[in-house]
Amino acid sequence: MITDSRQLRTSILGSAFLLCMLGCAGGESAQAGEGTGGEDAEQAAATSDSGGEQMTAGALLNANLAGEEELAAVEGITPGAVSAIVAGRPFMDMLALDAAIAGELDEAGREALYARVWVPLNLNAASAGEIQLIPGVGDRMTHEFEEYRPYDGMARFRREIGKYVDETEVERLASYVYVPIDLNTATDDDILAIPGVGPRMLREFKEYRPYTDMEQFRREIGKYVDEGEVARLERYVTIAGS
Repeated sequence: MITDSRQLRTSILGSAFLLCMLGCAGGESAQAGEGTGGEDAEQAAATSDSGGEQMTAGALLNANLAGEEELAAVEGITPGAVSAIVAGRPFMDMLALDAAIAGELDEAGREALYARVWVPLNLNAASAGEIQLIPGVGDRMTHEFEEYRPYDGMARFRREIGKYVDETEVERLASYVYVPIDLNTATDDDILAIPGVGPRMLREFKEYRPYTDMEQFRREIGKYVDEGEVARLERYVTIAGS
């Protein structure tokens, strides 16, 4: 009986010890998970504060914003092309970018590059030559891009171009273009969609409303960024009736 009692007590103590170890391990795992979540949240906040486009794999890199390491990681790009892009920034249109790297990549190489690196096109102002730099876009689709001008927003672009290609292709094409927003009526989301604009610049954009002309925009935003950056941002905005 004594032996049985000791065996029972040993079994109970062993079970308690095992439960304790499992509980402690679970606590450490939970703490590790909380730490990782904290780092992820902090990183996400930093990305949001910095503004700019998400430079994730498979997405278009903005030639005016991407870092040298991001550009250098693009398949097929040469060191000379990376240097030419960095030295030539900011590019006000795709023709300028195309000319800057023409000495570094042949036509096929540039077309391949534009599947990963790009300067967004103003749907209402881009020339036929610029539109045809979009990989896979020829004369017919260029005509469709131009036919529905002026666009009042990306929704119309998706609706009209969706008559000719499927939804996946519409979204691919949409990633290459934009429609300028009205400085005086644009929503926060509209402004934050401008490549390179984060919460701080959003506040500056809104602070000086109503804008009477683009010269006022240049003057006020020029307090915070240099002339080249003002010119780059100006491409994405307009003032109705000015």
